[in-house]
Amino acid sequence: MREEELKFSVNDGFVLPELAVLAPQGGEVVRAGTRRLSATYYDSPDLRLARSGVTLRRRTGEDGPPWHLKLPTATANVREELTAAGAPDTPPAELARLVTGWLRAARLVPVVALDTTRDVWQVRDRAGRPLVELVDDAVTVGNGRQRTGGFRELEVERKADGELTAAVMRRAATLLTETGASGDAFVPKAIRALGPRALEPPDIAAPGPLPRRPTGGEVVTHALRRTVARLIGYDVRVRRGEPDAVHQMRVCCRRLRSDLRVFAPLVDSDFAAPIIEHVRWLGGALGESRDAEVLRTRLSRTAARDPLAPLDGHALAVLDTDLAERDRRAAHALAGAMDTHRYAESLEVLVEAARHPRLTARARRPATRTLPRQVAKAWRDLETAARLGPLDPDEAWHAARIQAKRARYAAEAVAPATGKDAARLAKAIAEVQDVLGEHHDAVIAAQHWADLAAQHPDDPTVMITCGRLVERERAAARTDRARFRHAWSRAAKPKRTRWLAADGGVPAEARPTPEVAGAR
Repeated sequence: MREEELKFSVNDGFVLPELAVLAPQGGEVVRAGTRRLSATYYDSPDLRLARSGVTLRRRTGEDGPPWHLKLPTATANVREELTAAGAPDTPPAELARLVTGWLRAARLVPVVALDTTRDVWQVRDRAGRPLVELVDDAVTVGNGRQRTGGFRELEVERKADGELTAAVMRRAATLLTETGASGDAFVPKAIRALGPRALEPPDIAAPGPLPRRPTGGEVVTHALRRTVARLIGYDVRVRRGEPDAVHQMRVCCRRLRSDLRVFAPLVDSDFAAPIIEHVRWLGGALGESRDAEVLRTRLSRTAARDPLAPLDGHALAVLDTDLAERDRRAAHALAGAMDTHRYAESLEVLVEAARHPRLTARARRPATRTLPRQVAKAWRDLETAARLGPLDPDEAWHAARIQAKRARYAAEAVAPATGKDAARLAKAIAEVQDVLGEHHDAVIAAQHWADLAAQHPDDPTVMITCGRLVERERAAARTDRARFRHAWSRAAKPKRTRWLAADGGVPAEARPTPEVAGAR
């Protein structure tokens, strides 16, 4: 459930203005009583949740489950609220799991208690439907039995969708501020009660812009922090089964490994080795779930490729059932892996590495002098791998895909420091990577359809359908091999790689152009 609300600070002497003016035509403002709420908020001792804009509490005094988890969204005053039943002193497991990305290996403990006397008004439309709820909260702050302070706060919460509700929200905000309420930055009650420590930055967040003339080390650090922040952010999305979340988290793992390898001369090797191992393990845990997800999507896509030659519906249903079971098992295994101590430890290692990377002396040199050489090496490796002919084995095409990822990630990492040249090259390599990725998916799918056929030896219809799927996948792979030639010719233009000559990199025009599909 999405919760959209506006908050206003007021002093004890503030008098609410006449609220009837907020009613839309034909509607009314109704006094909806007084509630007495008691809430205990849970966090790590160093307030990792609060500093990330997350709140986990147990609150009594109102209808519904007592445990509430509120997650931040892209809009400051909009949060997603999840609820659950549970014992009084232990956060429910289903909510505690969802905060693992922020909490990592730290434990959950009670950090603050709030007692609130809440006076409630509802703005209703002509049909009696609540549009907006306005509450006047008198809050007492405590920690256990000790009361440590208090404050008064007004909230205006959206209760219905539509422009009419939005108009009432705007009118309420104007009315309250004009009569002396302070509508400053959105700060949840618990964070306000916890004080300055709760307003400190999270342990890891997406980094801001680089300095005007960054060092190579600053660029590498920027890339690590950006990717680790994204990976941590995907934890809750993977746990909730959001579309593409597993894929994106796996991409973060691959990008981290690639960056640490490509920029190895700038990163202490003893520092990088354990990080790569943690990321390799995490990427492996994500891999089976992602592969199952891709295959299930691929089945419907491949089956629909030729509408003039439809495949047997019964056979497709059997195959989809097999894939759904594989998907279920993979999701269960991934959830188990993400609930282990090893997973939490891996996140701790990644966050600490991003906060305090150990770099070499070379990392102190200007980025424009050090980084093009590293990208140039990744590009040369890609050029070598891209010497592909139409009859080369699938493994060679997959190896080229891996090198394309490394070269693309390298160019993207340095783009903030080296400018548009790197961004253009990265975009061109991304097109190559997409073609090679489609080729790889077709190859893997063809093998899987063949394996499924072998699992149904007593169902000729399923076996024939699997054979037809294999043929379509191999045809798609041949098409992708032909498409590769065009994508590679665009990426390999000298104008895209000339900037790699900096710091001793070999200019693209000085190197031979690799053979491409169809050139042999």
